Amino acid sequence: MMRGWLKATIGLAVLAGLLVGADRIAVGVAEDEAADRLVKSGQMSQRPDVTIEGFPFLTQAVSKKLDDVRISSDGLTVRNNGQQVALRSFRAKLSGVEVSDSLNSATVDSSTGSGVITYQDLAQLLPPASQLLGGAPLPGGANSRLSLSYGGPGKVKASLGPVSVGEATVHNQGNTVTVDGLKLSSLAEMFAGLANRKVEPAAFTLDSMPAGLKLAAKDGVTPLPEGLQLSFEGKDVKLLG
Repeated sequence: MMRGWLKATIGLAVLAGLLVGADRIAVGVAEDEAADRLVKSGQMSQRPDVTIEGFPFLTQAVSKKLDDVRISSDGLTVRNNGQQVALRSFRAKLSGVEVSDSLNSATVDSSTGSGVITYQDLAQLLPPASQLLGGAPLPGGANSRLSLSYGGPGKVKASLGPVSVGEATVHNQGNTVTVDGLKLSSLAEMFAGLANRKVEPAAFTLDSMPAGLKLAAKDGVTPLPEGLQLSFEGKDVKLLG
């Protein structure tokens, strides 16, 4: 009798192991297919890493709704009117992903994410410094740009060549990001010959966002030492199809 119980226990353990193995193989195949579909659909500029959380996967697949999907990539890009810059350290969590049998379509109940634009790239998205100064000629030429760096919580520093232009706040309304509050110091006025010049607010609109996301309505942009962090959100997002 003991032998029969032992054999049954071993058999169940082997079966459980096979089922777990099959589940992990299935989820790996689904993750690879999802990554390929995201690129083909145009939702991502580069093939991301996709992780489907939760166990078992096969029961989620049968219900056609995935509880928690994670997407990450370090090589994506975002655009502003044709100007393209890198979006680094992109991470997103998609909750309630409903998929079709063939993975041709997918919708997401809610999603959040983040990524970082370096200050050097951020400066490329802003208009040339001469435009921000009302068309005034600059020593560096008409296409010279402000240099940006971290200025502390909620702030970025700006400089024109070796001369500081001051600190600015960064905020967003929808997918439009605005840098404002810059003011020429007396030293900057002397250096550039721009006495009594006001620095206009600089704005750009991101028209290419990963995974159907948009900038968060609250605190969508946050200056960090490594760059400008973008915070994303989405509700009822059409991910594929």
